[in-house]
Amino acid sequence: MTVSSASTTFVDRHIGARRQADIDTMLKSVGYDSVDSLVDTAVPNDIRQDVALTLQDALSEVEVLAELRKLAAKNKTAVQMIGQGYYDTVTPPVIRRNILESPAWYTAYTPYQPEISQGRLEALLNFQTMVQDLVGLPIANASLLDEATAVAEAVLMMRRANKNKAAQDGKTVLDADVLPQTIAIVKGRAEALGFEVEVADLSQGLPDGDINGIVLQQPGVSGRVFDHAAVIAAAKERGALVTVAADLLSLTLITPPGEQGADIAVGSTQRLGVPLFFGGPHAAYMAVQKGLERSMPGRLVGVSKDDAGTPAYRLALQTREQHIRREKATSNICTAQALLAIVSSMYAVYHGPEGLKSIAETVHNNARTLAASLKAAGLEVLHGSFFDTVTVRVPGKSAEIVAAAEAKGINLRGIDADTVGISVDETTTTEIVTAVAAVFGATVAASVEGFALEAAVERTSDYLQHPVFNTHRSETQLLRYIRKLSDRDLALDRTMIPLGSCTMKLNATAEMEAISWPEFASIHPFAPDSQTAGWRELIEGLEADLAEITGYDQVSIQPNAGSQGELAGLLAIRGYHLSRGDDQRNVCLIPASAHGTNAASAVLAGMKVVVVATAADGTIDHADLQAKIEANRNVLSCIMITYPSTHGVYDADVREICDSVHAAGGQVYVDGANLNALVGLAQPGKFGGDVSHLNLHKTFCIPHGGGGPGVGPVAAKAHLAPFMPGDANKAAHEAGHGVAISASRFGSAGVLPISWAYVKLMGGAGLTEATKSALLAANYIAARLNESFPVLYTGEGGLVAHECILDLRELTAKTGVTAEDVAKRLIDYGFHAPTLAFPVAGTLMVEPTESEDLVEIDRFIEAMITIRREIDQVANGDFTVENSPLRNAPHTASAVVSSDWNREYPREQAVFPVHHLKQDKYFPPVGRIDGAAGDRNLVCSCPPIEDFEN
Repeated sequence: MTVSSASTTFVDRHIGARRQADIDTMLKSVGYDSVDSLVDTAVPNDIRQDVALTLQDALSEVEVLAELRKLAAKNKTAVQMIGQGYYDTVTPPVIRRNILESPAWYTAYTPYQPEISQGRLEALLNFQTMVQDLVGLPIANASLLDEATAVAEAVLMMRRANKNKAAQDGKTVLDADVLPQTIAIVKGRAEALGFEVEVADLSQGLPDGDINGIVLQQPGVSGRVFDHAAVIAAAKERGALVTVAADLLSLTLITPPGEQGADIAVGSTQRLGVPLFFGGPHAAYMAVQKGLERSMPGRLVGVSKDDAGTPAYRLALQTREQHIRREKATSNICTAQALLAIVSSMYAVYHGPEGLKSIAETVHNNARTLAASLKAAGLEVLHGSFFDTVTVRVPGKSAEIVAAAEAKGINLRGIDADTVGISVDETTTTEIVTAVAAVFGATVAASVEGFALEAAVERTSDYLQHPVFNTHRSETQLLRYIRKLSDRDLALDRTMIPLGSCTMKLNATAEMEAISWPEFASIHPFAPDSQTAGWRELIEGLEADLAEITGYDQVSIQPNAGSQGELAGLLAIRGYHLSRGDDQRNVCLIPASAHGTNAASAVLAGMKVVVVATAADGTIDHADLQAKIEANRNVLSCIMITYPSTHGVYDADVREICDSVHAAGGQVYVDGANLNALVGLAQPGKFGGDVSHLNLHKTFCIPHGGGGPGVGPVAAKAHLAPFMPGDANKAAHEAGHGVAISASRFGSAGVLPISWAYVKLMGGAGLTEATKSALLAANYIAARLNESFPVLYTGEGGLVAHECILDLRELTAKTGVTAEDVAKRLIDYGFHAPTLAFPVAGTLMVEPTESEDLVEIDRFIEAMITIRREIDQVANGDFTVENSPLRNAPHTASAVVSSDWNREYPREQAVFPVHHLKQDKYFPPVGRIDGAAGDRNLVCSCPPIEDFEN
């Protein structure tokens, strides 16, 4: 059903510059009389799609929410006791409403500009401190994607970090009690990289042979808890490194991995207040022993200081960012699960050490009660020591028991024909324990005897002693703490974020609304299909829509980040070549203009990276491309191209490039990071692509969340379909399926209603209009700013795509003012900076998106032109660059009210460089941060108590 009145359509609210007068103003600056004529010039004609997108007509917000309610009603909520790494939990309402559902938190970008990210950086530092304390290791990162892939990262890290010559090329050994989806993920990564993985019961000792590293699970998937100290010591005696995948809640009662000698601890923080979300998004964690921190993947928040000596937070060791290292990368991780990590950290702030321990004791006691009841009924409980999971033998009756429980609204885990697993969580009540016991024909024991944790595994050390975990006990206190942190940040709810390559567009409230509905949020990823019909209908519909939009034959939404989508696509290409006997095809051509993580993903897929040069106009150098195709013709696996390129232009010869690679026997991977410039105009699957990944957290409106969640679906032509991501919960490499990419079958399903709603709200025509509007906005900015900051690359007709690169290198050479100075000065104008120094050093990459209106775009242009005048002041000698408002930016309130102001420019120029700021001014909480100091003196946990009190 279409909306009758054009004035009430969602499209008009999603697209910022929608009034004809605004469109005409922008077109006049660009030099075109219509948007269509601009698009016809900018987008190469030979890639344009012939027909409009055949999607459902646009729905209104009311209609979309009604459709989502219908889908939600097809899901069946149940008491979730399947376990296997996923647990129901209670998200405190104050956290759900004020973080998970708050645009101040979910619309923020990755904190690369730390001066305007102090709130979320503090929350992530709390996360790191929480993890460090609970696992007993000194350094933790600011989250990874999910537990299974975090274990895979730990395995790769052990293989890099092990300096014992005998063990370096040894096998990786996984304990048989590791989560099955984790085993599948690690085996998949190992196959691509060519190292051996063995699964063994490590409670019986280590297997023979050279061992690089071992992975233990505490508690195991069966629920078993045993003292790992002996096997860890034995592994170290043989030169192996040790990773323990540990449940954080259990570690309030169980000896932490670090105290048992582990080198690395990984796991999930899901059960600390993050909904099940049908499998994700959930924040994984990683912590390491001292000495391994510089090899650790992911982001690391550290403590440094600003130019006034005030303590300040930033991302530490930023040279570890994998998109910067490209083919030298050791991981393709360039994102995290920041929003979910913040929710988990606030859960710990909310409950404190006593509260977490109380929850853990209740969980453990309920599990003990259940085990004692089943044992009293004559059933065999397989493990005498466990935390929350009871494994019981029911010879030949597993399916019958699971079905009987489901009939009562309870999901249990059928392990095999003879064994059932029951996992207790914080939502488990006495009534639930009674109901579960009854399914087995048992009654609840009057008293609990036995099944206590063994003394050898009981925790005796303190944790979470920092005041942040012991202060905010009332809701009033916590609410104000959350608000205080969010006020320190600049997110999309306050200002335009003009980041090139990252597409910070509107995340509409109607799109966001459904994600926390219980019928979506409270579903276990391994729940029976009979309970998930609504979820699967939504997912299948979204995959079909994405296939139509991209021109491919099949889509998998499993990858839970763009980088993981890249890996999935490359592994599909690898699987295709292997299936044809082309084992030698392992060379991946990657243009220098490609998206940053491409090379890192290719390395993880077992490929050799060969870089193709860039021509002077920013396009792919054809002579170099042809030479490298010829040099690698017999071993060519694929080319990865980003389209439009990261240089912000449409390469007019993209079809020729695709044809050349195909003629040499290679496949074409079209990186979909810039799909915002193609939707409705051109389809990668039709102009030469064999496979692409998409970024739902860019083009399709899932918010960035301060650095995650993300979803990176992979789309492919039919010949690659058999090699698309498989289900990690099933046997690895099941016939007809590719390598599993994420722990759960549908990855970060919990945020898919956002993109589903966006597509339904826009319809095919609206999506196409959005793309055209994005092109108009980018070209308007390029035209207006070109005189002040030359646009580095342009395409046909001197036009750009959806983003443009502003070149400051000549200005820097003349004045000393750097692109970073401009980025920091923009903070004084109330703006997040454009993308700094990527893909070209000394430049800024700007992407306005279609969602910004003309007033906001003009406000940004005014700021940039005013900054150019300040650069001219430096050039004219009005003040030196060292004493300029550019080099001293950003200016804090305390700096400008200081009695010893002695700068060569007035205070008013510092903080009110344009008039409207006097009515609406954001003051950064800290001045320019000294990054090098933070790296030299690495501090990655909450500051000392005296700093906190001050």
